[in-house]
Amino acid sequence: MDKLLITGGRRLEGKIAISGAKNAALPILCAGLLTAGEVQLRNVPALQDVATMLKLLKQMGLQVTEDQGVMCLNGAHIDQLEAPYDLVKTMRASILVLGPLLARFGEAKVSLPGGCAIGSRPVDQHIKGLQAMGAEITIEAGYIHAKARRLRGARIVTDMITVTGTENLLMAACLAEGETILENAAREPEVTDLANLLVAMGAQISGIGTDRLMIQGVDALHGASHTVIADRIETATFLCAVAATGGDITVTNTRSDILDVALDKLREAGVILTSGPDWIRAQMSGRTKAVGFRTTEYPGFPTDMQAQFMAMNCIASGTSRVTETIFENRFMHVQEMNRLGAHIEIDGHTAIVSGVEKLVGAPVMATDLRASASLVIAGLAAQGETLIDRIYHLDRGYDRMEVKLSAVGAQIKRVK
Repeated sequence: MDKLLITGGRRLEGKIAISGAKNAALPILCAGLLTAGEVQLRNVPALQDVATMLKLLKQMGLQVTEDQGVMCLNGAHIDQLEAPYDLVKTMRASILVLGPLLARFGEAKVSLPGGCAIGSRPVDQHIKGLQAMGAEITIEAGYIHAKARRLRGARIVTDMITVTGTENLLMAACLAEGETILENAAREPEVTDLANLLVAMGAQISGIGTDRLMIQGVDALHGASHTVIADRIETATFLCAVAATGGDITVTNTRSDILDVALDKLREAGVILTSGPDWIRAQMSGRTKAVGFRTTEYPGFPTDMQAQFMAMNCIASGTSRVTETIFENRFMHVQEMNRLGAHIEIDGHTAIVSGVEKLVGAPVMATDLRASASLVIAGLAAQGETLIDRIYHLDRGYDRMEVKLSAVGAQIKRVK
């Protein structure tokens, strides 16, 4: 099993190119099931989660080819309408095949996702929405069986804001008969990116970017060409790294307009930020100031950046309060950070972080995707060596993080 060995205390200087967004690429790949036409995709990130999704889609009969940075999906020969447990258990986003399969083929059999380290993340909102559109759904032996001769448009109000639920119902509604209205829809940029692809494929969607999506169903969708949005979480992760270590980093192939809250918090911490249409420069010298925040749905502070900002707060001047409202188990990195000398106390859904002047390297263990990124940041800022175990979590959502960091001066390497 691979590990990361980091020798901390080095400033970061240079440029880092940001990859395509994992959370946009996964539903966009599933959209290839909606048409017999060819969908051409650019900026698809080379991640473990993407590889898992492609394995599942190929098993269903989706043809996938890649040439010079362009991934081509062809759904003309889909012959398997099942997502088996052995693939779904490794990645909850596999549930995103449910809506497209049901809408286009009238049937789907998808394993219920397994447990998730950071929380329960139920799929009941997906099921409730599809039932409102006329689907007959049974749950048997750990599988969701869904059938519908043709889905019908409906007004769907979800009990909670759910990103994958919005994406699943949005894809299903594109081929439903009549109009579907999704109330309380997720507004994340990745949802907008999916909607923009669907429109390019011939879908009729209005309200994109708002919490009320209106979809007029069409009989069929066609092929299209699309570039996956930049990964805002990867972008902000590297900005937190330079805030913690000091230095001067420019991240390229990215967007600042979908990172407003995180960038405001970095400025509050003392980071000097400048930006252009597709780049952000971060300059930091000295110690950051502690910043408190509360995670919430977009456009609020992203739960996917909570752990990375906490790593920055560990060595900041002052005390901060971090409140997690999205996932119930998303403080598992705290124990590992305290092993490095951080001073963090948990009070229910709030962490109180008392900044210390230095962290000291130690062996630590990653517990989930964003926790692993936070431990990399802490290790870069710590004195001495930090060895991070279970970095397969990191590979699920970051494209060659150690390569990108090494290129800007970090002493970090992958070890077997």
